[in-house]
Amino acid sequence: MSVPDQTSSKAPVSIGRRIFDWLSGFGLATSLLLLLGILTWLATLEQRDSGLYATLNKYFDWKSLYILPEINGKMVPIPLPGGYWVCALLTVNLALGGILRIRKGLKQIPNIISHSGIIILLVGGGVTHHFSERGNLAVGEGETSNVAEDYFEYVVEATEVIDNKPMVIHVIRGKQIDDLNDKVRLFKFPDLPFDLEIAGYLENAQPIATTERAPDNGELISDGYYLQSKPGEKNAEANTAACYARVVERDGTKGGPIILAGASFHPFTLRHGDRIFTLDMRKRLWVMPFDLTLNKFTAEFYDGTSRPKKFVSQVTRTENNLKADATIQMNEPLRYEGLTFFQASYGPPGAGPGQKLYSVFEVVKNPADKWPEYSLWVVVVGLLLQFVLKLVLFIISRFSHEKSA
Repeated sequence: MSVPDQTSSKAPVSIGRRIFDWLSGFGLATSLLLLLGILTWLATLEQRDSGLYATLNKYFDWKSLYILPEINGKMVPIPLPGGYWVCALLTVNLALGGILRIRKGLKQIPNIISHSGIIILLVGGGVTHHFSERGNLAVGEGETSNVAEDYFEYVVEATEVIDNKPMVIHVIRGKQIDDLNDKVRLFKFPDLPFDLEIAGYLENAQPIATTERAPDNGELISDGYYLQSKPGEKNAEANTAACYARVVERDGTKGGPIILAGASFHPFTLRHGDRIFTLDMRKRLWVMPFDLTLNKFTAEFYDGTSRPKKFVSQVTRTENNLKADATIQMNEPLRYEGLTFFQASYGPPGAGPGQKLYSVFEVVKNPADKWPEYSLWVVVVGLLLQFVLKLVLFIISRFSHEKSA
């Protein structure tokens, strides 16, 4: 008599399930946190030689799929994943493992809340990376301004000048031209009698006269000048972008090359028939929804040093004829209508007694400005609930044990 086979084979696990288990696994979370710690440590070391902005772009920009770290100026030939993508994968891991996959029940509610708080922090970092804007606003004592200048973005502006006054300013944003190192792009201006062709964008460059130095690589020459590329500055704020432009008539006729450079002191003046236009390359300006007046600025330094101890700006915010006084100082910014004003510096450097001072504010427009605070409170609530739940269960357990005894 034959005996039937009692063995039974388990159904094979699907590829989708394996991917889900890997993405939501504790092992992946541990590896990502370790990687993030290593990247932060290496970026801190490299920042000393490369500067803050360049290092952040290298290690945590979304375009950096991987990085090759440098220690003491020497490249380490070990590719590491970019910090942006490590954080993105960690967000997915927390969402799948810490919220979706976790066992559901009363005991797990605090864990779900805490994981949600960390996800808010990571997503807020992504929102800040993609949508925040940073600039500076310098205003002297007794003066008023409502315009901030971007730290890094250079734009091209075209406008008609009538009676020595600029009319509507047409702006070409930096992200529309910063890839034109070896490409050409046409920008159409329906309100102007011509269009503009832009090419040869350089992140950091200066115009050089051919009488001073001949072009090395056959660069375009405009009115006896050409653009000489320079190495990027450690402080990226000091870079001066430049490009070449050509006026394109409505019939397709192109003019000669025009140099537009952030290092130029004056815009390029263009006569078109009996009309006058200017073309300029400069850091982008953005207008705030209110005016800011600097009433008084004071600076304190540590005795015998030039190290700042305290900068204080007494300001008045004016909006719709309504005025509000405020104080901006180190570590105490002004927040209003999605803008944050930090006390950054002052000038002029080495000002003497009685000399008129100006204050420099860093202006940040960040839709996720308060998200880290929200994240902190969510995590605190989760941890507090975890403590209370553990305490209640412990008391109930002790009470039941004593009652049964």
